[in-house]
Amino acid sequence: MIVKMKPKTTEKQVAKLINFFKEKEIEYLDISSDEYHAFRLEKTPYLKEIRAFDEVELVLPLTKRFSQISRENQAEDTVIKVKGKTIDSKTFSIIAGPCSIESEEQLIKIAKTLKKNKIGFLRGGAYKARTSPYDFQGLELAGLMMLNRIAAEYDLITVSEIPSADLIPLFEEYVDIIQVGARNMQNYHLLKALGKATKPILLKRGFGATIEEWLMAAEYLFVHGNRNIIMCERGIRTFETYTRNTLDISSVLAIKELTHLPVIVDPSHASGRYQMVEPLSLAALAVGADGIMVEIHPEPTKALSDGAQSLKPSKFTTMIEKIDQLLPLFDKKR
Repeated sequence: MIVKMKPKTTEKQVAKLINFFKEKEIEYLDISSDEYHAFRLEKTPYLKEIRAFDEVELVLPLTKRFSQISRENQAEDTVIKVKGKTIDSKTFSIIAGPCSIESEEQLIKIAKTLKKNKIGFLRGGAYKARTSPYDFQGLELAGLMMLNRIAAEYDLITVSEIPSADLIPLFEEYVDIIQVGARNMQNYHLLKALGKATKPILLKRGFGATIEEWLMAAEYLFVHGNRNIIMCERGIRTFETYTRNTLDISSVLAIKELTHLPVIVDPSHASGRYQMVEPLSLAALAVGADGIMVEIHPEPTKALSDGAQSLKPSKFTTMIEKIDQLLPLFDKKR
């Protein structure tokens, strides 16, 4: 198991816990990082006593189901670095853009909104996996090229969803962060192939997936070579129909406890309602998420997909202002 101590724990407090290990003949390995003290323990009957220490923040059981992405394998949080930006536990990263790339004019308006709000990540769907074959399927390669060109012009980092493994060379060329959508979370052929990709992977939780199944999908990416993984909670399907999905905000805490990977929240797909995006984004910040991914559109009523959950630029700006006011309370920056 892993015993993690609270940040800013003193050396005297650490020594007190180590003395307890020695007194009870508990075998331990120091796996501390620069940010906090942590220890890996063998099995012990003294779990209650260890948890009772005021300086102890977490006691995590060892698991072998997702051993490579687990805290037992790496106590220190993973830091994703992309073109001078980082996605990690010290920052609150904001990824925003349209559900579907529709035109150059649309994308330029959104890029300007992002720059105005000092947002570094532009998302946009070029290949759209739609439930109905009659719905807009995206601009495909033309959309990817447009996304890449406008992002370069406005110094933005691109995020886009990949539908199949044969498109990896194109995404490697035009996209900075490759998104795996909810429908593809358990497409293990795709995950294996993306394990060999050079770009970070944003892995969305499947709408019917347990937390363990989601983590096992991340393990596929990790063991096949790609260690730059961003987990994304986007809501799960329940019996509730008022919202598009049900946001499992507790999954953020679970991911933080069980793995060293960063986790963000997608309140747009979780709710399906633009009115809920801001409150759910603030909830994501409060619960300890490392960022959010939201959909925005210059004219949501004319959007070719997901207009009902897209924020207008003005509402998006208001939300960012509120987030910036709260960031110091959670010792975060962006």
